[in-house]
Amino acid sequence: MKPLMPLDLLFLLFEQRNQPLHVGVLALYHPPHDAPSGFVADVAGRLRESRRAAPPFNRRLVNRFGLKFWEEDEEFDLAHHFVHLALPKPGRIRELLAMVSRVHAAHLDRAYPLWRMYMIEGLEDGRIATYSKIHHALVDGVAGMRLMLKSMSPDREASMQMPPPWEVPTRKSRLSGLPVPKASVGGLKALRGLIGEGRHALPQLAGAIGEAWHDLRAHHPDFVHGLQAPRCILNQPISGSRRFVAQSYSAARIKHIATAFGATANDVVLAMCGGALRRYLDELKELPDRPLIAAVPVSLRRDDGETGNEIAFALVSLASHLADAGARMRAVKCCMDYNKARMRKLSPVQLLAYEAALLLPGAANFLFGLGHTTAVNVVISHVRGPKQPMYWQGCELSGLYPVSVAISGLALNITLISRHDSVDFGLIGCRKTLPGMQRLLDHLADELDALEIAAR
Repeated sequence: MKPLMPLDLLFLLFEQRNQPLHVGVLALYHPPHDAPSGFVADVAGRLRESRRAAPPFNRRLVNRFGLKFWEEDEEFDLAHHFVHLALPKPGRIRELLAMVSRVHAAHLDRAYPLWRMYMIEGLEDGRIATYSKIHHALVDGVAGMRLMLKSMSPDREASMQMPPPWEVPTRKSRLSGLPVPKASVGGLKALRGLIGEGRHALPQLAGAIGEAWHDLRAHHPDFVHGLQAPRCILNQPISGSRRFVAQSYSAARIKHIATAFGATANDVVLAMCGGALRRYLDELKELPDRPLIAAVPVSLRRDDGETGNEIAFALVSLASHLADAGARMRAVKCCMDYNKARMRKLSPVQLLAYEAALLLPGAANFLFGLGHTTAVNVVISHVRGPKQPMYWQGCELSGLYPVSVAISGLALNITLISRHDSVDFGLIGCRKTLPGMQRLLDHLADELDALEIAAR
């Protein structure tokens, strides 16, 4: 049995009926130009021949001594995890996204390993899709991307010999972050390690909090704290229904803008999101006077591990109060630069504690309904994808759209995957809370245009 890391455990404890906490990805593929009519059924048949699963796909949740553990499932049932289906005609992308919206809203059965994969045919343009979901307690975005890419190849013929995604062997992460107490004698050792780690991290952590307090009192324009985000429609309670929308944007255009501003592609993406949310909320007459605040996950991985969660969060102003796209771009870049400078000074453990101190006041404010602020308004996550054309089972990858989580008080999640030629956005939100979410895709395109004009 394998004990859960503290952050992994939180993803299980915070799961509720209206907020399943699994993550997913929708992948689109072009089949070979000479593929026979039964090509998809043949691929599905080969995948069904699998009789085993590698970690984390064989890990089932068990309770022992009041604690939760991962246990290897000795009765692997592929029929529960792998589904082959076809879209009803006409098989438009609209129907595909609607299907993903419905399936993503359903919880994973905890009696089985917490993942599922759907292979989908019947799209009107001839492409094939796969939608996969796995519980966030098993992987974070970086680990999930690594697992998926290990079932692909840059060579079409070689990809036909690759194992199914659930058979891919994984590497155990070497970053434990904090020792994990166990229900055994080893638990005492872990507890002593936890205390020792805290004692070692305390002086530098205290210094970082002191600097943050100084910047707060000096009204530093790039310092963001947990009582700064204005409440808005994005921070309403949510239902169990979901709306998923997705779109690709040119990576070359985003890189050109980044170069013009001396920024990173991630800075440009955040500026795009800030402008798109400004347009969307303004249409609904829900735009706050103060800038929206995003929680931006930052990977703490120092190795090539492919399981568990090793992330922290940077608090970033989206400068949504600024009408000018260029001014918003510069403001977002400065805020991200400030965050990076702070993060470089802290170890992963210190960084987690530092951000908890920043977020705690706003989180308490939200939980108890105090005042007109909250911890953050939206989560925006950027995951690095493949930097070359990739193939899966002989099919060329043409889109990789992440499907993340929406939780009560954070009704929208924007996650994107950057590939060699495009940046693939996946937006998931509460269908009841956020009307007309698909308009955000048009607004993202408009902001890309506006940033190109500003870059000139």
